[in-house]
Amino acid sequence: MRLADRTAFVTGGGRGIGRAVALALAREGARVMVVARTAAEVERVAGEIRAERGDGAAGHATCDVADPESVRAAFAECAKAFGRSPDVLVNNAGIAESAPLAKTSDEMWARHLAVNLSGVFYCTRAALPPMVERGWGRVINIASIAAKTGAPYIAAYSASKHGVLGLTRSAALEVARKGVTVNAVCPGYVETDMTTRAVANITATTGRSTEEALEALRRMSAQHRLVTPEEVAALCLLLASEDGRGITGQAINVDGGTVLF
Repeated sequence: MRLADRTAFVTGGGRGIGRAVALALAREGARVMVVARTAAEVERVAGEIRAERGDGAAGHATCDVADPESVRAAFAECAKAFGRSPDVLVNNAGIAESAPLAKTSDEMWARHLAVNLSGVFYCTRAALPPMVERGWGRVINIASIAAKTGAPYIAAYSASKHGVLGLTRSAALEVARKGVTVNAVCPGYVETDMTTRAVANITATTGRSTEEALEALRRMSAQHRLVTPEEVAALCLLLASEDGRGITGQAINVDGGTVLF
């Protein structure tokens, strides 16, 4: 139980990577606050954790990470449920939309910055002071390989994720001597609803079949496959544990070698 007596706060925890991370942390002993915008999803994941570990192992709250008041309320719910602020924060909530840059609307641009970047800022700002006071904490930001390489038609998404890396590195240096680490995880295409939507967009704009679109995404990886949510969760677990205490300010790829192409 590498996270016994620790409390975790996972945004976007109702499905995909967030769900996998919440379950992985819980299985190593953490009490997990599962947070997302959809009540039914966070209730379901919290229920999965309670079924494995008991009633006190999970809490849940609805939260729009783009709204600082909503973030404050969710952190208050965590304190109410577990009697303390989180030791481990996983900033996973995010959106991904595509459009040519010239057709990227003001609204699309603002949405990506609000959710993918400001959401990470609001949650990290709330979590860091108690971590520093206790002398122990972990912040794990789910970024993307698009934070390192960019790609056509995802200017808003890529820019927001590049911002996450800058925030990660700056925060890591601020707290490096205070027992707190801050890192980013950069997945490639993962077997999630977000990728399913990307496939649907490819089929709609190119006329390819679903299988052809999936094959195009697989071929972006040197391993010729999509990453699983559980693989991303395994890296998050390392970073959250004492085994990862020497890793900070990093942006670690889980991409099957995609950026090598």
